[in-house]
Amino acid sequence: MPTTSQKHRNFVAEPMGEKPVTKLAGVGEVLGKRLETAGFDLGFDKAFVVLGQFLLFKKDKELFLKFMKETCSANAKRSEDCYQCLKDWCDEFL
Repeated sequence: MPTTSQKHRNFVAEPMGEKPVTKLAGVGEVLGKRLETAGFDLGFDKAFVVLGQFLLFKKDKELFLKFMKETCSANAKRSEDCYQCLKDWCDEFL
């Protein structure tokens, strides 16, 4: 089983609320800003909006990784980290 970052563990440990997108594992300031810019008025600066996309993709890993690459130019590692963070959060809270 792969190890997770402290950021990942912190995110999965509590309800979503109004967390900023930069609280997601794999998403730092640069990717966060890119997501916010890509979101126009959709609010991609909030983690719950990225969660919504994840759920719209029915938790499909390939679709989500493609979304991250196309939306904010995330590399494979960061996309995988974000995917796993959201998957683990869903397993815990949904």
